[in-house]
Amino acid sequence: MGKVCVAAAGLLESLKRSAFLLLAVLSGCLLNAGVAGAAEGAIDKADTAWLLVSTAMVMFMTPGLAIFYAGMARRKNVLSTIMQSFFILCLITVQWVLAGYSLSFGPDINGVIGSLKFLGLNNVGVEAKGTIPHLLFMAFQGMFAAITVALITGAFAERIKFSAVVVFSILWAFFVYDPLAHWVWGGGWLQAIGVLDFAGGIVVHISCGISALVAAIYVGKRKGFPREHMPPHNLTLTVVGMGILWFGWFGFNAGSALASDAGAVVAFVTTNTAAAVGTLTWAFIEWAHRGKPTMLGAMSGAVAGLGSITPAAGFVTPGASIVIGFVAGGLCYIAVTIMKPKFSYDDTLDVFGIHGIAGTWGTIATGIFASIGATGLLHGNPTQLVKQCIGVGATIALSAIGTLILLKVVDLTVGLRVTKEEEIQGLDLTQHEENGYNL
Repeated sequence: MGKVCVAAAGLLESLKRSAFLLLAVLSGCLLNAGVAGAAEGAIDKADTAWLLVSTAMVMFMTPGLAIFYAGMARRKNVLSTIMQSFFILCLITVQWVLAGYSLSFGPDINGVIGSLKFLGLNNVGVEAKGTIPHLLFMAFQGMFAAITVALITGAFAERIKFSAVVVFSILWAFFVYDPLAHWVWGGGWLQAIGVLDFAGGIVVHISCGISALVAAIYVGKRKGFPREHMPPHNLTLTVVGMGILWFGWFGFNAGSALASDAGAVVAFVTTNTAAAVGTLTWAFIEWAHRGKPTMLGAMSGAVAGLGSITPAAGFVTPGASIVIGFVAGGLCYIAVTIMKPKFSYDDTLDVFGIHGIAGTWGTIATGIFASIGATGLLHGNPTQLVKQCIGVGATIALSAIGTLILLKVVDLTVGLRVTKEEEIQGLDLTQHEENGYNL
């Protein structure tokens, strides 16, 4: 017996040493990938400081989105809604470091996808990329990827398996987000023909909005929809989330200038202006249409204004942002309150009606109003409007077709929907064995 114990102890010690050796090798590879030749001379400290702050602000938007969504869900689904966004932040962060960044921003392959040059952040270090460290640029862009995937979950909230969310999210990042980010920002074909997207009208809002619509239709309606009234369970929670989102959007848009300069200032001001106008527009239309303005409507208008100015933020004047926010507030109100009931699709938290519509309008509006760093229709360049429309069409096609295929794959493997009984009981208990409230 003693010999067996000694042998077992020896085996355990050998396994520990092997594990430590493997960990050391992997750590060495990752560390070597992250310190590729520093070229400090070209790095601007002010730009770097602003991008560090902006990256943190955009990261904070995903927990903000979790709170924003959770307040609009029913009480029995509050934690599952939060969990989806929070988990996706972590999941896509790892995906981005391992392969997503390389596929999005690696050297171009035929205008379609990036190469694997930056796989595992190989060749990505603190060397200058523009006036900031390359590693910081990677981190900033990674936060965009995370929140884009998280936004889609609002379309099928309260009825989808958590395992399905995880599998769909990672597949969508690889096959929809990464190629699209490369097309628009990474040297792909849309960037080559001159499509403008300052901070993600195409890459973030149209892609998630169209994907959300496809997902809502494919997954199907919640039990009882639209007969049963399903009001938000805690709008106070949603207001807190909205405040975080609005704050983070300054990093989202002004940070996309990639410098602490006049361009960031323009994006900062146009962002706040469009958000304010979108809020007022929705509230006044709702006041006239339904007799009373609501807090939920005001917040919806704010997101509409923010989503619409995102592609245009650094290309237009504050005056143009007023028009963009005003039209966004009206269009999104119509999409959510009139078109959604008419077609009876269950986009639970109105991802398509707000993000998809606002992003589409903002991308087209960029081709109309652009006057800073680029010119649009009103400033003598009608071809820019044509290019923007091409960008919209290509994004809709990739997002719709890609999402439909991926949903089918997930449905055939892990399955999409929870059972009828699980949906009635609520996803907090059936998916996570937790309660949001124990009062």
